[in-house]
Amino acid sequence: MNRSVLVTGASRGIGAAAAQAFAAAGDRVAVHYGSSHSAAEAVLAKLPGDGHVLAHADLADPAQILSMVDSAAEALGSIDVLVNNAGIYAAHPIRDTSYDEWQRAWSDTLGVNLVGAANVTWCAVRHMGRGGRIVNVSSRGAFRGEPNQPAYGASKAAIVSFSQSLARALGPEGIAVTAIAPGWTTTDMAAEALAGDGYNRRRLESPLERVATPDEVAAAILYLASPEAEFATGTVLDFNGGSHLRM
Repeated sequence: MNRSVLVTGASRGIGAAAAQAFAAAGDRVAVHYGSSHSAAEAVLAKLPGDGHVLAHADLADPAQILSMVDSAAEALGSIDVLVNNAGIYAAHPIRDTSYDEWQRAWSDTLGVNLVGAANVTWCAVRHMGRGGRIVNVSSRGAFRGEPNQPAYGASKAAIVSFSQSLARALGPEGIAVTAIAPGWTTTDMAAEALAGDGYNRRRLESPLERVATPDEVAAAILYLASPEAEFATGTVLDFNGGSHLRM
């Protein structure tokens, strides 16, 4: 398709798979990373095609975000597609954390997962024209709840509302905005929860009796970012293997 695509959190997991999927479709990809430079370089080296670049920023730092997005847009020529995938996931059960730990977990999680994504989007839209696509990665936890990671659940619920607000704001400009809410996926972030008997318990939450792969989620993201998916703007795609069903 030869579009310019920025994927945040692309050094591993769903982000790395999404970068691969867009590159395989003929797009040029900016592979964003926060701290994993070597992992991001490894992802970049494996992308098919030409014109791909690395993009570094701490998403808790608005100044770094502005510099990163502007640099990526300059290298790619524009930003036609933005995938807000980067996120952090830390346990902070309300009965078992100190007040300082509780505050830090909320500040850090919302700072990256919500405010960081919002700031990346503000910057990217300045380089995006008609036909642009924004896909925000939410989570099953936005609807099911995250008892031990409430800030994560709240951030992922908020990113859905953010997506809906921007779908209405940017629709007149021909920019479509959607969200995807994966369930358990075999990523580094989920590795501890899926280790040992954990995998068996989690796979049985789905009637398909398995969890998703990053490539499956990436394929859905690629569709939501496609020209054919414009009329899906404002929607959230549940992608959890039927493990959590809602009206």
